[in-house]
Amino acid sequence: MPSLFNHAARRAIPPDRKKEADKREDVVSKPGHDEKTRNFSTAQIMLMGLIFTVGPISTDMYLPAFPQIEHDLGQLPGSAQLTLTCWFVGLALGQFCLGPLSDRFGRLRPLQIGLGVYIVSTIILAMTHHYGAFCLMRFVSALGGAICSVAPRAIVRDVATGREAVKLMSQLTLVFGVGPILAPSLGSLLLALGHWRLIFWACVIAATLLLLGSSYILRETLPPERRFAIMPSEVLHRYLSLLREPVFLSTTLLTSFCSFVMFAYLANAPQLFEHILAFTPREFAIFFGVNAGGFILATQINGRLARRFSYVRVMETGIFLCLLSALALLAASESHLVGTHNPWPVCVTLVATTFFLGFISPNAGVMALAHHGHQAGAAAALLGTLNFGLGGSSGILMAFLNPQKVSSTAIGMLVGVTAILLCDIIRRRALKVNPLPLHEI
Repeated sequence: MPSLFNHAARRAIPPDRKKEADKREDVVSKPGHDEKTRNFSTAQIMLMGLIFTVGPISTDMYLPAFPQIEHDLGQLPGSAQLTLTCWFVGLALGQFCLGPLSDRFGRLRPLQIGLGVYIVSTIILAMTHHYGAFCLMRFVSALGGAICSVAPRAIVRDVATGREAVKLMSQLTLVFGVGPILAPSLGSLLLALGHWRLIFWACVIAATLLLLGSSYILRETLPPERRFAIMPSEVLHRYLSLLREPVFLSTTLLTSFCSFVMFAYLANAPQLFEHILAFTPREFAIFFGVNAGGFILATQINGRLARRFSYVRVMETGIFLCLLSALALLAASESHLVGTHNPWPVCVTLVATTFFLGFISPNAGVMALAHHGHQAGAAAALLGTLNFGLGGSSGILMAFLNPQKVSSTAIGMLVGVTAILLCDIIRRRALKVNPLPLHEI
């Protein structure tokens, strides 16, 4: 029987589709539905993980080229930041709009069209000599590339829920997590080999391969009988109905504050490690890789734990340990024992904090989509938009903290972890009224 707290979300569905949505919800909520995940091959999982990386890689790869881009396009220093803003705005707007379209037309067709838009606009980026055109095409490429953040989440929700969904998301994260680690180094390598335009040509080649892969390797997970049309005027109402659902909102905010913690770390990491703790660029790169590798390792352990324990309990334990690690990081940062002579207390506690995020974010994301199989595209889009928007807002907080203090990074991360705990408390209260079925926890 469908959960009662989906009533508000279903009000956005046209009346003639409510009965059909209820039927679909019954189907995807049964434990036997998880059998569909076994039809996913290793190649399909890897391909979805690579598609997921389009956004982060397209963001990080061209960052080392900012000075050259500003010089070649005849702009003042700092103007390349506007191109990054155009990219971020396009990502947020694209996810917001493309989610409902994937509920209407299936997962593959919007994904392939989005990749096509990304490819064409990135070709123009690689060839243009006009700054205004570069900014415009950066925005357009983000509109197309945004589907790469929506489709994989929606596909996971189409074929699995509960523990099986956690396991599948953990497998995707193994591939997805490598992209942001390698992207800056790959961008620097392409700069060393030649012109900054090589970075965008590399993106074109990669996206073309993903487009071909999606055509021949991926399968459609949303059959026509489970799709429904939605009027443009109803899109906003659908999103508002999702936001009014306490479980969806609390778990979505929970995942978003996980991103907040990571962005707080990334925003101040170069200043903390290279200028305050006197790491060399190579030492910082090694630490960056170890920290990211720890997060990926945690997601894989999380996927295995989900086979034996309640993924909700695993998430709650992760929140508790993450909070302890963040408090330890703040204590270490304020200690007079930490400095260029002894950076290890900060390093160890920071790695521990990001490590335990690997037990929180995937599980909360699965829980947010658990009862929205009938509108997984819209729910995944809203999840991604809030994740990106709220996570990126950590930069505002970091701008008010003293960048010369070791504790600034710890304070920013602790604020995010505390917000995670508060969101989890709200989630628990909401579930007391509308509990999840036993097979989904």
